[in-house]
Amino acid sequence: MSATKQLHDLGQSLWIDNITRDMLKEGTLQQYIEELSLTGLTSNPTIFQKAIKSSKLYDDSILELRNQGREGEQLFFELALQDIQEAADFFRPVWERTAGVDGWVSLEVSPTLAYDTAGTIASAIDLHERAGRSNVLIKIPGTTEGLPAIEEAIFAGIPVNVTLLFSPEHYVAAAEAYLRGIERRIEAGLNPVVGSVASLFISRWDRAVVDQVPENLHNRLGIAIGQQCYKAYKDLMNSPRWQRIFNCGAQMQRLLWASTGAKDPNASDVLYITSLASPFTVNTMPEETLHAFADHGETGELLADDGGESGSLLGEFTSAGVDCDALAAKLQKDGAESFVDSWKDLLEQLASKSASLTS
Repeated sequence: MSATKQLHDLGQSLWIDNITRDMLKEGTLQQYIEELSLTGLTSNPTIFQKAIKSSKLYDDSILELRNQGREGEQLFFELALQDIQEAADFFRPVWERTAGVDGWVSLEVSPTLAYDTAGTIASAIDLHERAGRSNVLIKIPGTTEGLPAIEEAIFAGIPVNVTLLFSPEHYVAAAEAYLRGIERRIEAGLNPVVGSVASLFISRWDRAVVDQVPENLHNRLGIAIGQQCYKAYKDLMNSPRWQRIFNCGAQMQRLLWASTGAKDPNASDVLYITSLASPFTVNTMPEETLHAFADHGETGELLADDGGESGSLLGEFTSAGVDCDALAAKLQKDGAESFVDSWKDLLEQLASKSASLTS
């Protein structure tokens, strides 16, 4: 049995953190579904920027949309929605088979809205309607301003992937925003089943402290934070408040491990896959990491419900001068800014390509 199937059979969903038109048109995504137990997909502005830059398969669509007067963000979302809709159709059988637990595809609102609650709500509603697929999650950042947007989107019945979470506190805040939206739906007599995942970024922790901590602590902080979040996840799942919404037919917002490609060339290229094996979670990974895990991965021990030894390990990081609360806030801020930079590059690239195709 392949490593990817073993992990899937242990109860973790394997998603790919990538989308390209080539992947869709050449049958690669379908192959991953059939051979590597892939059950979902995530995207972000950086991924689309790289995809459009490296492929000519977007050229005809860009030219057609440009001739219709589309430009800027409008042009991008038209292009992205074409890919997202096609990917969602690939995963639709998984979504139906699992009653909406799995089989999701994610599209992000403009990163420029990370601190704009009203703008995020309006964009989430618009994108979900235009996607026209039940298994599309709209990505909303878990910033302070994003939390009320998450609640309102869930209350409106829009499936949400909460992004840019870096700590147990970030995760719990996002989970409670989801919970409030579901509780309001129950009170209003609406269907409480609205899909959602909460995406915790892992590898950026280790990259941030690599020059601050001794070698024996390298590549261990992200996993320790993940263990703490998994404990919070299981505690919430078993709490009376969440049990009440389950009793009304609601589903749990699943915890998703994001940023799981190893950045350290001295570390195992499947470190964040093997180390974060855990039932009823999702691991979305770069394409090269998916291939690496399929080739030589091992499932490893499952995460402990109680956080294992992560508490004492985090104490070692504190002793080494790492302020995890402050670093989590910085990582979220830096992550939001990074996506905005990619967004600007993407729009500039689209403008340039559009001009060259119409000249």
